[in-house]
Amino acid sequence: MAYVDNYQKYLETVPRSIEKCLQSGKKHFFGYTSNLDVILAWDAQALSKLIKNHLLDHPSVTEGETIDSMEDFSRIVTYYVINGLGGEIEVTSLEVCECLEQSFSTAYWLGGTCAQGASALNALGFPVVMHLTDKSQEVCSFLNKPGIYLVDENHLISAGQLKEHTIPIRHMILQYPKGGKIMVNGTEYEIPLSNRLIIDYDKVHKDLPVEKSFLTYCEEHADKLYSYNISGFNAIVDRELLKKRLAQLSRHYETIKIKNPQAFLYLESAHYLNTKCRSMVYQTLAPLIDILGMNEEELVDLSGQLGFVMDKDSLPSVLDGLELVLSSYHLNGIIMHTKDYSMYYGNAIEGIDIEQGLTLGNLMSGTRARTGRYGSYEDLAESLSMNLSEIGVEFARQLKDLYPKRDVCLVPSRYLKYPKCTIGLGDTFVAGMQICLAK
Repeated sequence: MAYVDNYQKYLETVPRSIEKCLQSGKKHFFGYTSNLDVILAWDAQALSKLIKNHLLDHPSVTEGETIDSMEDFSRIVTYYVINGLGGEIEVTSLEVCECLEQSFSTAYWLGGTCAQGASALNALGFPVVMHLTDKSQEVCSFLNKPGIYLVDENHLISAGQLKEHTIPIRHMILQYPKGGKIMVNGTEYEIPLSNRLIIDYDKVHKDLPVEKSFLTYCEEHADKLYSYNISGFNAIVDRELLKKRLAQLSRHYETIKIKNPQAFLYLESAHYLNTKCRSMVYQTLAPLIDILGMNEEELVDLSGQLGFVMDKDSLPSVLDGLELVLSSYHLNGIIMHTKDYSMYYGNAIEGIDIEQGLTLGNLMSGTRARTGRYGSYEDLAESLSMNLSEIGVEFARQLKDLYPKRDVCLVPSRYLKYPKCTIGLGDTFVAGMQICLAK
């Protein structure tokens, strides 16, 4: 059976879902990180000049390395750009950051999966509760919106009510467009896919400081919690620090589940700076979370770490990769989101319309790609005019002839060949997924 386009149907459920939240007093909660994104405007000439001046070796990147100099930046970034890859990498040199800000035009946006997800869901009209790690005035100005709540002691406040502010945590982001061209050692390369590289100069999130007041509020108001979107572990590189943080948060999640068994715990993965830390996160939290989310690049990497070379262009291979990750970490289910489709793979979940979450996640992410902002209901309605991805539709057609070991739901995305924005698309998708998790 061919894919049935239910986008309009599910978009029409959004007002009822918002009303349900407002009447019940329940909310979607988001933890933990926030930061200030420094957007480096795409400038092929500026990047080609930096590469010409600083590239000493062949473009390459190895797992776990950091950007310590402009030579490192040129080698690593060139590799990502000419291959159309996305990712996240640590920069240890303030001089590199200053050089980049001098070389490119810059803009400042809200960053962090927690902050972006909460903002994206709130843009539709949902009330949300979120945790802040960056309390700078710059970040708070993005979050000072009706319906976005922070925790102060044991009550909720708006970002505008914060009395103490910190210095911004800056993450530099370079977006590159499909079809763009750069010069590398006298050869012109055409970029095969629009993507972005996040370059973190960030010492705060290496320990993921989680405020006790936020955890206490969540536990004491667990009955008011629909879903809990968890993220932010990826910057921790010290395994002993991570072990301590996971022990604290595992007790926290157990308490919430005891007080509210229907609270849905959703862990969104990311590019981990230390893959051993990633394994520790999965192994520790797998018994507590309901769904693990990731993009296709993360699934390829995870599968490779487990000894399987996954072909992301082959649906049977993707399903094999999902099964390997799910069974290796004893997960309940995995959500994978890509530019062409999103998919749930795992055990059946009672009382949850996964297709609704995948569809609205796709629509919200596609709208951000199209407009460059978190979409309103009207923005999402306009995005319905975008065509379905041909690859996503073909994968949906193939799925009916396969016999996966688990429950599978696949929804083609509304595809945009030349997106206006490639930043925060995964975070925005995750926000849309939360809508279906309100039991």
